[in-house]
Amino acid sequence: MKTLFTDHHWYMTMALDEAFAAYKSLEVPIGAVLVSPTGEVIAKAHNLKEKTFDTTAHAEILCIKEGSVKLQNWRLSDCTLYVTLEPCPMCLSALLQARVKAVIFGAYDPKGGALSLGYHFNTDKRLNHSFSIMGGVKHYECSKILSQFFKERRERYKK
Repeated sequence: MKTLFTDHHWYMTMALDEAFAAYKSLEVPIGAVLVSPTGEVIAKAHNLKEKTFDTTAHAEILCIKEGSVKLQNWRLSDCTLYVTLEPCPMCLSALLQARVKAVIFGAYDPKGGALSLGYHFNTDKRLNHSFSIMGGVKHYECSKILSQFFKERRERYKK
C-alpha cells in the first residue's frame, strides 16, 4: 500500500480523537492508532495511566497489546503506528520489539521524547530490527491539546 500524506492526516485525526477521549477522562491527552499494511485500523487507544494506576498504560503500549491480540501475533510487521506525541524511550523500545514498520507522530517532546533525547533505537544497527519514523504530522493540533490540558492542570493547582 502506498501511503499518501493525506492518509497520514486521516489516521492522525483518528489518533487525535483518542487524545480527546483521554482529555475528557483527565488523562494526559495522547492517542494512538495502529494501521495494517492494507490501511485497516487494527487498534485505537489513549493513555490510561490515571485510571489503571499503571505507569506503562501509554497509548502506544495499549495499541501494541490490542493489535497483537487481534492479529494473534506479537509481531506487528508491516503495521504503522500513529501517535499524537513523540514516543518516550519505553514506547519506542516496545515498538522496536513489536517489529512495526513505521511510526508517525504529531508533536515533538523535547523533555520526554526518545528521539528528542537522542535515543534512536529505531535505527540502532546493534539491535535486531529497524523502522522509519516521521514526526510533525498535524503538529499544531497535537501540541495544542497537550498545552491546553497542562494549562488547565496548572490553573487548578493555583486555586
